[in-house]
Amino acid sequence: MMKDISKAVSELTRQEIADFENTGAHKMMIDSREVILTTSDVEIISEDIPGWQVANDGKLTVALDITVTDELRYEGIAREFVNRIQNIRKESGFDVTDKITVLIEDHDLIHEAIKRHSAYIGSQTLATKVDVVKNFTNGNVREVEIDEMHVRISVSRNI
Repeated sequence: MMKDISKAVSELTRQEIADFENTGAHKMMIDSREVILTTSDVEIISEDIPGWQVANDGKLTVALDITVTDELRYEGIAREFVNRIQNIRKESGFDVTDKITVLIEDHDLIHEAIKRHSAYIGSQTLATKVDVVKNFTNGNVREVEIDEMHVRISVSRNI
């Protein structure tokens, strides 16, 4: 009867599985015979859904949408810039209250992220100006890695 039971178990609906987990037993008819399975007879596992991360803890199941939209990607890039700029501020010996100007080398992905989130970057780093440039006019330029891309950035103290 193992093959028939296995087939019947694989055809259980989500609700039947949930009821099975809640009650600890599931009754089914196999070849006109009543079979009662308990949770110790089977292993109930969740499989990831493409684009979702699923985790179980007992009767609790949580699914998280891990799809990265353009807006999330841009926000992530902005947060990475904040981190890199703060590190540059620290390495440059700037005071915590020093206002700065930030110039970032132009790249397609970087350009849109800066355009959308320059105010956020400025507020988090005390930058009075956050802009994207084609060329740098001063020599205080560093290379940082953002989203697996090497980008040149200039952070200078306002006078």
